[in-house]
Amino acid sequence: MEQEKHPIRVSVSEAARLFGVDPHTVRRALSREELRYIVVQGRYKINFESLLSWSQNRTSVKNKFNQKGLGQYVEQWKIKNKKYSPDPKIITPIK
Repeated sequence: MEQEKHPIRVSVSEAARLFGVDPHTVRRALSREELRYIVVQGRYKINFESLLSWSQNRTSVKNKFNQKGLGQYVEQWKIKNKKYSPDPKIITPIK
């Protein structure tokens, strides 16, 4: 996998809020080396891509994400304004 030049990183508390879990859950994942991170000024900065992967591979975290985290808002994010949605008639399939 190619290294990202500027990956998105979040703190433990941000990760917990985004994924609807307790900060201790995130810290346990860090101690088990289930997440990629760096330390900046004594604070963990967790790679967001590794958080997504971790959350989707753990049923309890995935459920909390959908109930208490960002996942609860997904239905609201669907774009209904056709002005901003691509017209299927003008999209040419990639061959």
